[in-house]
Amino acid sequence: TNKLYGNLDKCVFGAEELTFLGCFIGKRDLRADPAKVKAIVEWPVPKNQKDLRKWLGLANYLHKYSANYAEMSRPLSNLLKKDAPWCWEVGHEAVKESLLRAPILELPDPDRPFSVVCDASNFAIGCVLLQADADGRERVIAFESRPLKAAEKNYPVHDKELLAMKYALVKFRVHL
Repeated sequence: TNKLYGNLDKCVFGAEELTFLGCFIGKRDLRADPAKVKAIVEWPVPKNQKDLRKWLGLANYLHKYSANYAEMSRPLSNLLKKDAPWCWEVGHEAVKESLLRAPILELPDPDRPFSVVCDASNFAIGCVLLQADADGRERVIAFESRPLKAAEKNYPVHDKELLAMKYALVKFRVHL
């Protein structure tokens, strides 16, 4: 009664790996589409806020492959504010390098325990969801980070660390 149809031309059967929403999904892992990373790296140097906003939009799409993305992109996000001095080089290169070195993320195994690593700085919080493989090596499942809000920047260090833990519990709740 709902009339849901599938198009055989768009179906893929028996594939070892497939592309979906800018990611390559394999049997046990997830990695960034090299074409998307290449587009970010080869993007022309931003000349104004409009160009920077476009570049950040593309880079933000792949933030899940980058540890501490919020911290690295902070100088660039600040350039989007009115009357900000135009100095983009440091943040721009840091984000590009991070995405070039983007790790292959493992797909989670619900039968194995997870661990979380959290960190906080004066400007951002971040966390990593990890899981040990059969050999006992820790594998990255996911990265998450966000900039601190104005009031949160005034928190003492231990409160920022607790905020990072709370953020991790919220972001990774389906796994924990």
